[in-house]
Amino acid sequence: MIPTEDASARKRHIEEKLQQEQETLSFIRESLEKSDQLTKNMVSILSSFESRLMQLENSIIPVHKQTENLQRLQDNVEKTLSCLDHVISYYHVAKDTEKIIKEGPAGRLEEYLNCMAKIQKAVEYFQDNNPDSPELNRVKFLFEKGKESLESEFRNLLTRHCKAVPPVIILDLIAGDDEIETSEDPSLNLLPENILQDLTCISMWLVEYGRNLDFMNVYYQIRSNQLDRTIKGLKEHFRKNSSSSGVLYSPAIQNKRKDTPSKKAIKRPGTIRKAQNLLKQYSQHGLDGKKGVSNLAPTEGHDHELRAKHLSDTLNEKHGPAVGKEDILDSEIDSYIHCVSAFVKLAQIEYQLLTGIIPEHHQKKTFDSLIQEALDGLMVEGESIVSTARRAIMRHDYSAVLTIFPILKHLKQMKQEFDQVLQGTAASTKNKLPVLITSMETTGAKALEEFADSIKSDPDKEYNMPKDGTVHELTSNAILFLQQLLDFQETASAMLASQETGSSTSTYNFEFSRRLLSNYICKILGNLQLNLHSKAKVYEDTALGAVFLLNNFNYILKSLEKSELIQLVAVTQKNADKTYKAHIDEQLHIYQRSWVKVTSPINENNMPAIQPGTKLKDKERQAIKDRFKAFNDGLEELCKIQKSWAIPDKEQRDKIRRAQKENVTGVYSNFWQKYANVPFTKNTEKYIKYRVEQVEDMIEKLFDTSA
Repeated sequence: MIPTEDASARKRHIEEKLQQEQETLSFIRESLEKSDQLTKNMVSILSSFESRLMQLENSIIPVHKQTENLQRLQDNVEKTLSCLDHVISYYHVAKDTEKIIKEGPAGRLEEYLNCMAKIQKAVEYFQDNNPDSPELNRVKFLFEKGKESLESEFRNLLTRHCKAVPPVIILDLIAGDDEIETSEDPSLNLLPENILQDLTCISMWLVEYGRNLDFMNVYYQIRSNQLDRTIKGLKEHFRKNSSSSGVLYSPAIQNKRKDTPSKKAIKRPGTIRKAQNLLKQYSQHGLDGKKGVSNLAPTEGHDHELRAKHLSDTLNEKHGPAVGKEDILDSEIDSYIHCVSAFVKLAQIEYQLLTGIIPEHHQKKTFDSLIQEALDGLMVEGESIVSTARRAIMRHDYSAVLTIFPILKHLKQMKQEFDQVLQGTAASTKNKLPVLITSMETTGAKALEEFADSIKSDPDKEYNMPKDGTVHELTSNAILFLQQLLDFQETASAMLASQETGSSTSTYNFEFSRRLLSNYICKILGNLQLNLHSKAKVYEDTALGAVFLLNNFNYILKSLEKSELIQLVAVTQKNADKTYKAHIDEQLHIYQRSWVKVTSPINENNMPAIQPGTKLKDKERQAIKDRFKAFNDGLEELCKIQKSWAIPDKEQRDKIRRAQKENVTGVYSNFWQKYANVPFTKNTEKYIKYRVEQVEDMIEKLFDTSA
């Protein structure tokens, strides 16, 4: 049972809580009533706002549409006015540009091209919109006039600024000196930079808008003339300086080369000059290289000099007076070689220049036309050299082929560069150099073959034989000719190989070429040896014939040994030097037999038998007299005759004298000791004319015209 106090308290608590809940409920009801009232008021306001908004929209939309239409109308009016202004501007183009077009583009190319652009647009407008308008004819006339002015300006710019490159600059360019500054590079000076830019702009306009390619013909004609004048100027430079030695370069480059290493300039071949110098050395010096003793009688020495002079003149036939012939011909060869190199360098520069002016698909054709005149000139000159050589060969002047060797060698060296420069040109242009090379090779091969035959068949003419028994002109000719081949071994081998059946010059290796040339040299030497033996028979005196052969064989041997010829000969003949030495010894023995008539009367076999202490019989005295007289007469005769003979080589001369002293004085000394004190005559001086020392002195003076 719950206590009464606790129940009362609990009841009061519940009643209080109930009271609170009723108050809360009452508050909620009041709030709901207020909220309903507010909602009704808001709905009423929104309904009123919606009604007003609809009324506003109905009023504004028509106004907006009307404003939009007005804006569009305004835009159309502005566009129309702009179009009208643009159209009207075409009608003013002729008037605005006429003065500038008539004055031409000189000095204001950019402004001029802008005017031409306006005229071009005007022409297009009238053609599309009003082809019957007189304005069309007017702007067309101005356009054509402007185009002609641009073409004329293109020509004038090229003409005014295309100048031949000075020869010294060309020579420096050919030298290819790495030390030359870029600013000195002549390729940068062919056309000034501003002129090059103007030409490029005009070219681009004429191609794109002018629809005219005639300017390309103008370009190649003017540049072709400039290239040709440059080459001719270089030729003239060599002609004027034909007496100068070496290549002339600009002073700036010469000074630079004194202190700094550089690439070598093109080597001057000097072929003819070298041959002439060898001739001079031969006519003035012995084979030992020292000043030789004058072993020739006055008339015979003069005859020897005439032979040397004849060979010198033969090497330079057709070149006017004797003075300076070697310089003239040497300069002609130099000139042609340098002109070929100059053409290649200048053609490379011309192509580089052309690529900036001429459209790409027209560059090769224009370049082909540009180089034709200069290239044809070089080819014609080359063929002229070949023709001159052919005529000389027909006259049996085979030394003329020496002019072909340096040129042909250079052409072959330049062929790769030629091919690169001419890449893309017509086949006829590319083939010009190979045709010239083939022509030179064929002519050279013919000359080499005929020269070998001429050595073998050279006639034995008595008046053409050296009276002193010295070296024959044929020998010196042959050796000089072969020595020239040393500088052009590859070229000469190619010439010889071109005659081989089924051969191709491109397939030759070094050893094959060397053997081919060796065979040819051995053929020449073999033919020469046979001919010399035949010529020696012309001499009535066998001893003089032996001296002649000795001199010639010795000259050949020494010439071979002093050059690479001996190495070339050794490729085919291993012991050629020993063979020639054997020939020389053989001729020496033949010569020594000429002294038999001097030594034979006084040798022991021919001495009369005399008993010591007995009185000589008349027969014995006469025999001794006859022996002394035979010796004296033979000695005097041989010394008189052989004193006028010549042995230019001091070594051989001393060797022969020494051998003769040993041979003659040995026999004479025995004879003299045995009979000098024998009373075989009262007139002793008549028979015992020479002491042993005097005989030695007489032999020492053999081959010495000054004695």
